[in-house]
Amino acid sequence: MDEFRFEITEEMEDERIDKCLSMLIDSLSRSFIQKMIKDGAVMVNGAPVKGSYRVCAEDSIVFYLPKAVEPDIVPEPIPLDILYEDEDVIVVNKPKGMVVHPAAGHYSGTLVNALMYHCGNSLSGINGVMRPGIVHRIDRDTTGSLIACKNDLAHNCIAEQLKSHSVTRRYHAICHGVLKDECGVIDRPIGRHPTDRKKMAINERNGKRAVTHFRVLKHFGHYTYIECELETGRTHQIRVHMSSIGHPLLGDETYGSRGTAFHLQGQTLHAKILGFRHPSTGEYMELDAPLPAYFGHLLDIL
Repeated sequence: MDEFRFEITEEMEDERIDKCLSMLIDSLSRSFIQKMIKDGAVMVNGAPVKGSYRVCAEDSIVFYLPKAVEPDIVPEPIPLDILYEDEDVIVVNKPKGMVVHPAAGHYSGTLVNALMYHCGNSLSGINGVMRPGIVHRIDRDTTGSLIACKNDLAHNCIAEQLKSHSVTRRYHAICHGVLKDECGVIDRPIGRHPTDRKKMAINERNGKRAVTHFRVLKHFGHYTYIECELETGRTHQIRVHMSSIGHPLLGDETYGSRGTAFHLQGQTLHAKILGFRHPSTGEYMELDAPLPAYFGHLLDIL
């Protein structure tokens, strides 16, 4: 059983306990948290509470979370487009439609299943049996470069670079509309959407700082081909940021309009450039993932 401990700050005062915990532990749904509160798994100042309880500043919360039984994740002979590989790291060009790691509803066909087959037991174990080797993620329908680590020393080194924002991550995308500026910076906090837990949103109150640098590569009338460089790496960051300035990504039905004339599968977003300091040599490396065929074809059409 895992134990989570929190102390309520003034910013959270008067929030319902279930909503408060859903913000503090964003991997759990509010309905699951409500069930756990009902089962007595949440203690406030040493006593159980109801889901309607409103927290006070300096409340001490303990949340007892039972450990889930994790399914066996098996290696699968799925082809990988490898951009670079050595004894410490492997960088792959992830295809569209591939989930990075197993989760509810996706226990096979993921990048992790493919990496386990290719690398055998040579994957870092820091993120547990469901995410061996995985130090960062990109969305299922986002293509492009992603690094996995083959040992814990490499994992810690890359994770520290991600934390300090020293990893270069440049994405290519096509967005709706004509950007009035050829380049710019979007600096707006991102957090969980207040009513739809499957979405992220600009969240001034509870979000974390998120910074995206963009520049125009080419104008196409009603669309614009852009490059976005991440300074931070929040979930769905580029998709949320571009939508927030009125230029959602083409094909993004979550943060843009539904349906396009191009019959796309998800957002037109590709992680093109990935640069990092090698965990063993300290040398700066930069990998360039070629655009997928559908993306190049779409650019030709536009």
